[in-house]
Amino acid sequence: MSTFYSAAEDARLTLANLTDAVTDLAVPTVRLGVTGLARAGKTVFITALVHNLVHGGRLPVFQAASGGRLTSARLQPQPDDAVPRFDYEDHVAALVNDRIWPESTRQVSELRLTIDYESAHFFNRRFGRGRLHLDLIDYPGEWLLDLPLLTKSYAAFSASALKRARAANRSSLSAEFLGLLAETKPDAPESEQDAQRLAAAFKAYLANCRSDAHALSMLPPGRFLMPGDLDGSPALTFSPLEFPVDAAAPRAGTLRAMMERRFEAYKAHVVRPFFRNHFARLDRQIVLVDVQHAINAGPAALSDLEDALGEVLTAFRPGRHSWLSSILTRRIDRILFAATKADHLHRDDHDRLQAILRRLVNRGIDHARFKGAKVEVLAMAAVRATREATLRHGGQELPAILGTPMPDERLNGDRYDGTAEIAMFPGDLPDDPAALFDRPANTATTPAGAAGPGHADPALQFLRFRPPELDRTAEGKTLSLPHIRLDRALEFLIGDRLA
Repeated sequence: MSTFYSAAEDARLTLANLTDAVTDLAVPTVRLGVTGLARAGKTVFITALVHNLVHGGRLPVFQAASGGRLTSARLQPQPDDAVPRFDYEDHVAALVNDRIWPESTRQVSELRLTIDYESAHFFNRRFGRGRLHLDLIDYPGEWLLDLPLLTKSYAAFSASALKRARAANRSSLSAEFLGLLAETKPDAPESEQDAQRLAAAFKAYLANCRSDAHALSMLPPGRFLMPGDLDGSPALTFSPLEFPVDAAAPRAGTLRAMMERRFEAYKAHVVRPFFRNHFARLDRQIVLVDVQHAINAGPAALSDLEDALGEVLTAFRPGRHSWLSSILTRRIDRILFAATKADHLHRDDHDRLQAILRRLVNRGIDHARFKGAKVEVLAMAAVRATREATLRHGGQELPAILGTPMPDERLNGDRYDGTAEIAMFPGDLPDDPAALFDRPANTATTPAGAAGPGHADPALQFLRFRPPELDRTAEGKTLSLPHIRLDRALEFLIGDRLA
């Protein structure tokens, strides 16, 4: 069985790290990975981070900025010529000018931000101004879920995939695929048509799982839902098959041998290059999590998200940063898990949102800390789309949020056109996160305005809001994008490198 880190792989990574270390002698570099599962806000986070640093945003907890030591931040040509550039300018235009959310992450992209700063230490200031390259690497979180496949055989992959497909919360979504699978004999002669039918049904099942109504997260292989230029290739045309895990090797020319060969090709040509060229070169990592989306879909979605985040943590190589380790075997020495869209809740609920996320990632936090990495959990909004207010209802004052819902959002039978601002009480998260994981199915919340058995009068109501209209100074200058705790995220992720 293959492993993440074969001897040959480690040798290649060490050579790449040596090359990076030589480059860093002139200007140090921090490679920050930005990931999250679908709709978590990766593109928005990078755009807001750069916009606030370049335009002098309000970042009181980010000590280099609040202390006046951050002298400038500017975009630079990225160092990796073979990686697409993160389209910062178009994403800013979408947020600021059009007040729409930018397109989601579909591939790896990169952006380099160069930060000039004054050291906080008198001795270091004697040597002049400091400089740091911050390389932001944006990649889909679904690709992280592929990394554990590197340690799995095709038989093990098939067994785990089919176990999930037959689970109570997935059996109706996978019925078409499982029905087709029941008619399939793994030892039948290989057939391209059979492979395509099975792969199409398997992909349709995964897409059903990811829909808003179900919001499931454990959906490997990740490229099946975002194939890009590999769409239709044999490496993406396979599915799990039903056979004993300890079965003998398949005979040449059978459907099982064909599927196994394509599974191995997927690992060799899709997963391993991503690991080698991008993931294994990261210094620090932020994982963005749309907790509210899973809450809307119910306990099954939350449990599935917990499993997915557990898999994500097994993919990381956490460890304490040192000069020697950064040359020989790069380790991720800081990991931040951030519950996004905190602006969809009143600030009184932010601690509860953070507690739910901590419950979701608790499995791997102790392991990462044991290895020497620092791990934090945070509730944040990279772009704050709402303001806070107070509503009076039935003689009672309720904490509310004000914002402009996205076009076609619905709440209590009302449909919004994307122009009117509303005030709403989104509900209160429970003090004990376990209440969300353990609640009966007939009390599950659902996206605001949706109907269905057991979903009347949901306890929590989450709408999607448009990006805010930015304030301007008396001179007509547009201010930076507002946020919630983006400064705390920056302080944890790079504050020590600007000290």
